[in-house]
Amino acid sequence: MHDPQYEEFRDRLARLDRMRRQGYGFEAPGTLGRSFYRRRAHDGVPVWRVIGMIALCMLMVKALILMQIGPEAYSAHLDRAAGDGVVQKVTVFVMQIDPITDWLAGEMRRVLGLFG
Repeated sequence: MHDPQYEEFRDRLARLDRMRRQGYGFEAPGTLGRSFYRRRAHDGVPVWRVIGMIALCMLMVKALILMQIGPEAYSAHLDRAAGDGVVQKVTVFVMQIDPITDWLAGEMRRVLGLFG
């Protein structure tokens, strides 16, 4: 026995299920509910953010090493690491003591000196 109202009901349920899978919701008029919010397309992490995090980590490592062994020993290690190769030159250039690293190591020494 074919019932047109039943077929209409089944079609409506299927449509509602498709819409629910797409993130739509059904709320009372005038309210902000689930259907108001849409997911943003995730484009991944921007390259500049990755480069910034790597630079920040390198700065923290340099400051921790400088705080631990002191500026004289740090400079001596850099002098010993210097070589003729491109990698050695780049490494010494990146790891040299700069004003930010020096300041950060001093602040770490001061803060950790309060606790130790």
